Amino acid sequence: MLSENFRKKQTFLRNEYSCAGKWNIPIVKRRELVDDVKLIACSDTRSKEEHNRDRGVHFFVDDYRFEHIYDNPQRSLRKFSQYKFLLTPDYSLYAYMPLWRQIENVAKNRWCGAYWQSHGLIVYPTVSWGLAPTYDFCFDGIEKNSVVAVGMVGCKRNKPAFMRGYDAMIERIDPSAIICFGVPFAEMRGNIISVDYLSSRKAVR
Repeated sequence: MLSENFRKKQTFLRNEYSCAGKWNIPIVKRRELVDDVKLIACSDTRSKEEHNRDRGVHFFVDDYRFEHIYDNPQRSLRKFSQYKFLLTPDYSLYAYMPLWRQIENVAKNRWCGAYWQSHGLIVYPTVSWGLAPTYDFCFDGIEKNSVVAVGMVGCKRNKPAFMRGYDAMIERIDPSAIICFGVPFAEMRGNIISVDYLSSRKAVR
């Protein structure tokens, strides 16, 4: 039986933020785009940053590198607060995952963003999608005309599926700007701000 104190913990309930959609996914509030978008991988961030505070932190890396952020959000808050902005964690939506796991990963993405925003940080939601059934929830928790981020890593292996999801995102969110990690496809619509993968690895040390 759970103790009363445990039942009241927000790291257990995760119910402290406004939510949207059928699955009550936390909302990442719309923010204006910063000037001069540069990125650094979450795996390259440091507890005492001296050279890269003008960069935003991205999570287009393997999930295991940032799973702890959701489990222990306070542990990395001070470190991430040194940087210019944050993209929300890009938890995977693999087609071979059961749908409940994919819904959970979208919710974790948005919860981390809402948590960081509640501590005064600039946050832009990372958007990802899987097969067509994920369209029912993968765009939830993002306000209309938000700045969003998408990653191109691995997308060239299934361009048609990527473009179907991308076009669905454009229709649902109508983003004011799209931070694109990697080289965008020519067919991608919108105000795209492309950030080269290699440039994000050239953090000053």
